[in-house]
Amino acid sequence: MSNHIQNLIAEGEHQKLDFKFEISDARRIARTLVAFANTDGGRLLIGVKDNGAIAGVRSDEEYFMLEGAAKMYCKPPVEFESKEWMINSKTVLEIIVPKSKTRPHYAAHKDGKWMVYIRVGDQNLLANRVLLKVWEREGKPKGVFLQFTEAEKLLLVYLEKNPTITLSKFSRLAGIPRKKAEEILVKFALLKTINIIFTEKQTFYSLKP
Repeated sequence: MSNHIQNLIAEGEHQKLDFKFEISDARRIARTLVAFANTDGGRLLIGVKDNGAIAGVRSDEEYFMLEGAAKMYCKPPVEFESKEWMINSKTVLEIIVPKSKTRPHYAAHKDGKWMVYIRVGDQNLLANRVLLKVWEREGKPKGVFLQFTEAEKLLLVYLEKNPTITLSKFSRLAGIPRKKAEEILVKFALLKTINIIFTEKQTFYSLKP
């Protein structure tokens, strides 16, 4: 059965897979748990180094710290399933986090703030207000009312000629307040007209193909 873990390790870290050598910081692990829950779900392999080498879980305390992170440092708490695997006399803990039906989940930050993270590639990145508003309105019976003013037309024309735009640039180009530009982007995202592209430094918007 160890082939299952070996096959996962061979994939390397990605959108739905993360390796952790150890759990020593409950708040930090909470970010990964909420990022998986808020995005597509995923697996966390504990006792595996970033390079894929199996180090093994060193103590039962790591599981209890993980459980504490899911309950105390995630809001609402993140549900997960755990499995233990023995490989070459070393224990690897597989944590399976399903995609949540109650997102967003927030992770506690050391300064006392609660932050929303999403999983992008092999990184946990902060979500922005546009995505949070999209989640808030998704599934609500009330439809999306989009009035086609010059600002909406300008956005679509710009994105037909350019691959991406930022919220700040859209606000400047359209000559509208940032809050109004944000609201337009939310509506286009709800209508599945634009993609939200997250990077470490900035968030971009592009037309869906």
